[in-house]
Amino acid sequence: MSTRGLSLLSGGLDSMLAICLLRDQGVAMEGVVFVSPFFGAQGARKAAAQLGVPLREVDFTDDILALVRHPPHGFGGALNPCIDCHAAMIRRAGELMRAGGYDFVSTGEVLNQRPMSQNRRSLETVAQTSGLPGRLLRPLSAQLLEPTEPELDGRVDRARLGAIQGRQRTEQLALAKRFGLTEFPSPAGGCLLTEKGYCRKLRDLLDHTEGIPPAEDVALLRFSRHFRLPGGGRIIVGRNRADNQALKALARQGRALLHTVNVPGPTAAILGPIGEEDLLRAAQIVAAYGDRGALAQVVVRHVTPGGAREFAVDPLPREAFAPWML
Repeated sequence: MSTRGLSLLSGGLDSMLAICLLRDQGVAMEGVVFVSPFFGAQGARKAAAQLGVPLREVDFTDDILALVRHPPHGFGGALNPCIDCHAAMIRRAGELMRAGGYDFVSTGEVLNQRPMSQNRRSLETVAQTSGLPGRLLRPLSAQLLEPTEPELDGRVDRARLGAIQGRQRTEQLALAKRFGLTEFPSPAGGCLLTEKGYCRKLRDLLDHTEGIPPAEDVALLRFSRHFRLPGGGRIIVGRNRADNQALKALARQGRALLHTVNVPGPTAAILGPIGEEDLLRAAQIVAAYGDRGALAQVVVRHVTPGGAREFAVDPLPREAFAPWML
């Protein structure tokens, strides 16, 4: 019977090469990618198409939101629970492996490529925490790690796997040439949880939310102009036409909006409860971003599911509300 493997496929070069090394010795490979508000499947889809392998897409939202709130092994440099995230992905892949009759799960991890999450101890922690210590294969560094079950029983030829370690990509680029891989991204995290600007907004959301934040609130963090007002209210102010259209669509979810009436200006979404003082501040921020010319005041409309009202406000100087931007 042929050997079958299920490999985590992010779309990066390492994850592509892991599949190539195994497929090169006759293993039937399929990819799996995990999708959340912090990372998507676009790169994996391109990689799977180039490799010609089937790709499973798995919603990972609930898993990662729980880990961001309580990571057993802590965070990296921002709000990235890399060790626990990798273990949870591999655990989910292990469930698919058992259900689908695959022989093992593989990843593109490289020993010592990342000092925190890919050192020898971390790789072992992930293997043990995931529940797949003997059936988790890292093809790029396999010869530097303990043999796995598929290597020991001959389903995978260990001698034809890699012994790569460290941050240099010389060996990976040589393998890419050997396997004819011409399209792959430059090295990058690809995860919003490693971006400190994004994490400031996420940390604020976590600090003002009981338990696990709703996925729809997390999705709104992709907009860049978030403000936490002095009274506790929170708003998002659009930067361009696309932002404004997307924010207006939130009205269908019952979100309250602000927008200018007598001058061109942005749309702002109000997230959660807001007091009258913060509502006035929010209107003044929206007015400040409006194209008001010589007008001293700007008319702002407050739209809620229960109706709308308008009021004229004096725009706030930008230096006054800059400290409120997340």
